[in-house]
Amino acid sequence: MSHIIPPPLVRKLGTQAGFDTAAFEQVHALGATPVSIRVNPGKPQGPDTGTLEQVPWCDTGYYLPERPVFTLDPLFHAGCYYVQEASSMFVAHAVQALALHTQPVIAVDLCAAPGGKSTLLRTYLHPDSLLIANEPIKSRAHVLADNLVRWGHTNTVVTQNDPSAFGRLPGYADLMLVDAPCSGSGMFRKDQAVVDEWSEAMVQLCSERQRRILADSLPALKTGGVLLYSTCSYSAEENEEVADWLCEEQGMAPVAIPLAAEWGVEQTYSAKWNCPGYRFYPHRLRGEGFFLAAFRKVAETPVADRRRVKAAEAPGLNVLKKWLVSPARFTTFNLGDDLFVFPVERREDLEMLQRMLYIRHAGTCVGKLVKGAVVPHHDLAMNTELHPDIPRISLDRTQALDYLRKGSLSTAINPKGYTGWAIADYNGASLGWMKLMPNRVNNYYPKTWRIATL
Repeated sequence: MSHIIPPPLVRKLGTQAGFDTAAFEQVHALGATPVSIRVNPGKPQGPDTGTLEQVPWCDTGYYLPERPVFTLDPLFHAGCYYVQEASSMFVAHAVQALALHTQPVIAVDLCAAPGGKSTLLRTYLHPDSLLIANEPIKSRAHVLADNLVRWGHTNTVVTQNDPSAFGRLPGYADLMLVDAPCSGSGMFRKDQAVVDEWSEAMVQLCSERQRRILADSLPALKTGGVLLYSTCSYSAEENEEVADWLCEEQGMAPVAIPLAAEWGVEQTYSAKWNCPGYRFYPHRLRGEGFFLAAFRKVAETPVADRRRVKAAEAPGLNVLKKWLVSPARFTTFNLGDDLFVFPVERREDLEMLQRMLYIRHAGTCVGKLVKGAVVPHHDLAMNTELHPDIPRISLDRTQALDYLRKGSLSTAINPKGYTGWAIADYNGASLGWMKLMPNRVNNYYPKTWRIATL
């Protein structure tokens, strides 16, 4: 890989005060990129981070000394951590600095796939917040839903809509994160194809698309609500110039985020409105190129009509007592033959979202009700509310990988002679369901999730 930075981009960056062109080009020429993960506090059985260096702006983020084969780590499949680029974890600091974690909010992650920032928001927002993670592209929405299922929270909705659909929800969201599609120059070290495809024409095209996405979706942000706008681009046309446009035409006011000088994050200001922006350069810190700016909506926005449409509640709370820690905290609903749970205080939100948007996934699928009993779904095994009294079968690493390949398991793993449904357990983390019989073990790991033999 050459990782030669396009000269037009280098020239523009070189006009910024204090920008070190030589160091910037040198770090790209070396090509090596740091590897980082973010652990899931809801699943404390995750990897040992005691000897790992913490990402400075994210207290659940850690650098790894080398890149392992994540596919062969059962804890990865259990949702105990997420592999995420360190610079983008700055969203965690923004959420905390702006006190967005102190009370429940309605948050929209508008361009959410594959789910790094959605799982981050799910960790750092108040636990009673509602997260709506949206992805317009069907295949990517599927990946997004799977990653949020692994993260294990019930108060999450995955939608698959064009950003314009959120105009049907005026003044609804307290927080909107728009990690906008961009020219991708911040990822040059990681992907040579991005270098080859970059052009000034693409930058302009992306800038126009970013403004369209924002203009279409911002009606859903309430007056006083917070917008976090981010890209993985170095180009001012996609960053500071969009910030000026947001203030000039979209009724937004810039918000500053405090920084620690030792982090190496570059604070910039837009030309017209003096909007603070936060740039991440790989020659100044351990991370890839990233930009974030924060805004508060000052334009008056009408509020969505939240008239309740009475929906029939599904049966099932009594049978859920053996499966969930606190079933009374949830309302239930059916999709086809499947029984789902959702936070009872968010039932009205769910009903409105069902009317206004195409929902790919909502809450947690508990399973099918068959003759008054639950046949559990994989979603339930991943959930942090899973009842601790459910039998668990401890697997070593070899057995866990056999399970994740949907292979056969010996009855020797069940020395206590349990029968019925049990959790496949690796180091205390749930991998999925198995059904124990006197003479066999049935592996219920989902076919679509199974790993290939390597």
